[in-house]
Amino acid sequence: MGTYTADIDVRFRDIDAMGHVNNAVYATYIEQARTRYFSDVLDADLSRVSTVLASISIDFRRPIELSDGEVTVTVDVADLGRSSATMTHEIRAGGEAAAEAEATLVSLDPETGEPAPIPEEHRAAMESYHDL
Repeated sequence: MGTYTADIDVRFRDIDAMGHVNNAVYATYIEQARTRYFSDVLDADLSRVSTVLASISIDFRRPIELSDGEVTVTVDVADLGRSSATMTHEIRAGGEAAAEAEATLVSLDPETGEPAPIPEEHRAAMESYHDL
C-alpha cells in the first residue's frame, strides 16, 4: 500500500488573526492523521497505546486558508526501530504541499514509563502496510 492518507476539515477555529491556519494547528492535523492511522492500520486506539511523541519538526511551505476547506495529511513510516517509529508527513491543501513534517514516536512500558519494544502486531502491520 505505501502511504496512509487522512482528509481533515479546516475549521474556523483553526484560523488566526493573520487569516490563515495557525502554525500550531499543523501539529494537530498531523496528530489527527496519526490517530486515524493507529485505528485503521494498527487496529489500535491511540489513547490506549503506551506511546509518546518524542519529537516533531515541521517545514512550512504555504499558508492554509479557511477557503481551502480541507487538508490531506499523509503518514509514512521512514524508520522502524526497536522501540521507536519515525513517521513522515505531508500536509496538502488546494492540491499543493502546505507543509512537510517528521515525527518520532516511542513505545513505552506502561508500568515503568521506559522505552519498550514496539508491540509485534503493530510492527507487523506497519511493515506490511508500508512495504518495509
